[in-house]
Amino acid sequence: MTFALTFAIALIIAIIATPLSMKLGRRWGAIDYPGGRRVHKTPVPRIGGIAIYAAFWIAVILMGIWDRQIWGLFFGSTIIVIVGVVDDIFDLRPMVKLVWQVVAAALLIFFGFSMNQISLPIIGVKLDFASIGLGWLGLVLAVFWIVGLVNTVNISDGLDGLAAGICFEAALLLCWSAIRINEVAEAHLTLALAGAALGFLFFNFHPARVFMGDSGSMFLGYIIGGISIMGLLKTATVLGLVFPLLVLGMPLTDMTFAIIRRKLRGHSIATADRGHLHHRLLDAGLSQRQAVLLLYAMSGCFGMAAVLGALGSWIWAAALLTADFALLIIILMRRTTLLTAMSRRHSK
Repeated sequence: MTFALTFAIALIIAIIATPLSMKLGRRWGAIDYPGGRRVHKTPVPRIGGIAIYAAFWIAVILMGIWDRQIWGLFFGSTIIVIVGVVDDIFDLRPMVKLVWQVVAAALLIFFGFSMNQISLPIIGVKLDFASIGLGWLGLVLAVFWIVGLVNTVNISDGLDGLAAGICFEAALLLCWSAIRINEVAEAHLTLALAGAALGFLFFNFHPARVFMGDSGSMFLGYIIGGISIMGLLKTATVLGLVFPLLVLGMPLTDMTFAIIRRKLRGHSIATADRGHLHHRLLDAGLSQRQAVLLLYAMSGCFGMAAVLGALGSWIWAAALLTADFALLIIILMRRTTLLTAMSRRHSK
């Protein structure tokens, strides 16, 4: 199957499956009601993640490239989606979700997933934990990596279309990297994920008719984490560990600041607040669309920095990252005068 066909199948199935997930959401009572930290004004179904899951895996099945690791991704992601759907309907406690995230991530260990070898091409070092008797550390890192990315995407799902758009960008960039190092299976997987995310985005962009819920955001993070371990972390021809981190640099920075912020206030890191990037942009006066498009652009800049670094243009990559981080700090430190002026100018 060609790369374009993999993308097209996932896209079309997502477009077909998303309205069905909306009907299921209403039937099962998986509805997100306005109020509290939520910024939408009307009740919205919130198990769109099952449409993303179906589109991705149907495209992968038709792709015809199955091996032991892909089976592991299938079983683990199925657990993640089931837990997400239950949470979208019944609101599970954060610790319960975390336990199941760890279970789903640890399952991959039995299908050959590990981070025993990590390339650090910037300093020309390739770590091999197994060769020095620390193979268990590679397994622990793999679980930590996947759980971290699951929660990174989950925490970014705060505005219409935000998580789906960021993951669409991330999937395309990871596909570029996979093709560059001749990882055919990983390239098909990332394109299936990109197609599923884009098809869902047609219904999820503001004003959203459906939310992906935890079933969708955790699934996207899980698949991105698993694919990156499958091939992209094991080669020194790209940025190795750094590439996936930069591709999701914007939500990772947001999550890091959220953890620090909550710890400094003496709160649990699982405690929700209105301190995220998207909340601060809305508080500065930007509309949902303006905020989401700005965050798309910032996420894209992180991805372009990863590409520039992979191509050896370290100076340009560093310059782009510096500018991107500077804007992030301005937003996260609540210095929103400039942003407020921008929103007023665009609204005229």
